[in-house]
Order: sequence, then structure tokens, then C-alpha cells
Amino acid sequence: MKTDKKLIGAGLLTAIAASLCCITPVLALIAGTSGLASTFSWLEPAKPYFIGLTVFVLAFAWYQKLKPKREIDCNCETDEKPKFIQSKKFLGIVTAFAIVMLAFPYYAHVFYPKTEKQVIVVDKSNVQTVEFSISGMTCAGCAEHVNHEVNKLSGILKSTASYENGNAIVEFDNSKTNIAEIETAINETGYSVTDKKEK
Repeated sequence: MKTDKKLIGAGLLTAIAASLCCITPVLALIAGTSGLASTFSWLEPAKPYFIGLTVFVLAFAWYQKLKPKREIDCNCETDEKPKFIQSKKFLGIVTAFAIVMLAFPYYAHVFYPKTEKQVIVVDKSNVQTVEFSISGMTCAGCAEHVNHEVNKLSGILKSTASYENGNAIVEFDNSKTNIAEIETAINETGYSVTDKKEK
């Protein structure tokens, strides 16, 4: 019975560890502390191992729970109902939670509000596009966090961050904001601008 608790606990911890680098930006947004967003990005290289360990631990827990019990000749009473924490229902809840945690990077973007802005550009010659190379982004949630922070600035026409490309392409009205302000907004998320070039 103690083995069941250990397996369930290990499954939960590895599932959370596998998605921690993607959960942190959303928690930072909710808490209003955007600088914490990249705190656990160092876990990203170990993510496949955490996922594999989670699947293995939960599969083994289900195997232990579902394998046929051996009959033992005994006159003892064994009809007592298992505690909830040792039940199949609890293991099912833990498994569902682990799946939700492991899939978090694929739906993290839904936690970021859409920033619909109307920007009036008086002179088209003021429109500037700059590509910022960014280190530390590991999932779609990271990219959404960068977009969210950049879009808070006035004069931003469009911000497209990509964790796959490790960049953000920002189109803005340079009479209302500038490259330095955008770079500062990105760096305040906890990710770092490593290079920038005009398009």
C-alpha cells in the first residue's frame, strides 16, 4: 500500500517537473511578476526524461492496481474497502492530472488575454520592423508571454514571438516607442534579447 502512494507521488512530481518550464510563465502572468517567467527554463533539456518517467511510473502503478490478486489460504477478513488514496478512482484522477500537466505547453496560450489594440499611424515612414533574437523560450507559453509584455507598450502594431525560431518580430510606430523600450520589455519577462536587426 505504501508502494502505491510512492508511485502516485512520483508520477505527480515527474508530470509537474516535465511541464514546470511552461507553467511558470502563466503563473508569473497571473501573479504579475513577469520576470519569473524563465525561472525553470533550465529544466527543458530534461523534459523528455520526465515525460518518460511519468509514463513509466503511472503505467507501473496501473499494472500494480489491475494485476490479479493471488489467492492465499487464510482465514483472515480481507473484504475491507481500500482507502480513497489507494483506490483506482484516485489513481485515475492522478493520471488525468498528469496528462493535463504533460499537455500544458500545447494549450498554455489560452491563458494569455488577446490584446486588441487600435494604433493610429500618422506617418507610414514611422513604421519600423525589428527582429529580436531571444534566448530562454522553450514553449508556446513562453512566446505568448513575450507577445503579451511587448503589446503593453504604446505604438506596437504587431508582435510575433516564436520559441522554435528563438525570436520575436515586432512591428511598431517609432514615434511612440523605440527598440530600447521593446528590448527592455522582453528582458523583463526573464528571457534575454541576444541580438536585434532591422527588417
